[in-house]
Amino acid sequence: MTSLPPRAGRRCHNSVNPLHSTLYFSPDFAKELAAVGIDDPGAAYFAGRGAAMGAVGAGAIAATFYNFNPELIARHVPAVWQTASPEVVLDARLRAVDATLRRLLGEENVTSAEMAEAAGLALHAAEGCSRHARPLYSAHADLPVPEQPHLALWHAATLLREHRGDGHLAALLTAGLGPLEALVSHTATGKGMAPRWILATRGWRRADWDAAAQRLRGRGLLDDEGGLTEAGKQLREDIETDTDRLDLAPYEHLGAEGVERLTELGRGFLATAASAGAFPADLAG
Repeated sequence: MTSLPPRAGRRCHNSVNPLHSTLYFSPDFAKELAAVGIDDPGAAYFAGRGAAMGAVGAGAIAATFYNFNPELIARHVPAVWQTASPEVVLDARLRAVDATLRRLLGEENVTSAEMAEAAGLALHAAEGCSRHARPLYSAHADLPVPEQPHLALWHAATLLREHRGDGHLAALLTAGLGPLEALVSHTATGKGMAPRWILATRGWRRADWDAAAQRLRGRGLLDDEGGLTEAGKQLREDIETDTDRLDLAPYEHLGAEGVERLTELGRGFLATAASAGAFPADLAG
């Protein structure tokens, strides 16, 4: 087994995961989900990301998505499955991925040797993922791998994203950060979503946000200006370190050279997608 440089897995994740995330900001996703009867953005997100688990209820979505207000989830789940079955949603999702990546990356990138190489590397990394205590990863691991390389890369990026995400939730629980405390403290790092985006999409009210910030101040993690204290910075770094540890296996399986190459390829595709307007300019907080 090849020893990896420090944080190599995290850097690889940070280059590949956004390729997955482009879907949820894409007009193609909204179009394809609306075509099967799901035209509410919240319902589309819960269905689109959760469909791999089957026609689950609001509780399963709340548990696996973590930082959404359960009241918001319950407005849409399980009713959304009466509009479109998980199988119909998964097909619509894949059509949206195809349209999104072709639009953002262009045909030359989509059909390139580099795309096929990246897909192969990411799929090989995903072979090292583990199923235990990882419900979203495990559900997606049951799905077939698409034949076209750009779709296979998106599928593999999804596996790697959800594998890391499932582990990250364990790290948040260990750190004693509930859904809103996790959101507020992540935004305070400067790397999370802007509060207006969180409040618009996660179903929380400003009063909820302020109460969570006050709880973090009471723990000595947030200062009066809303920034992280030294203890807060250390806690957030500890969470990422724990997440790295829980997510190490796929990158060890891929090996140092493969991780470096996948990171390089992912960064190139991500730069192209970002320059094509994949993400809102005011997304980060």
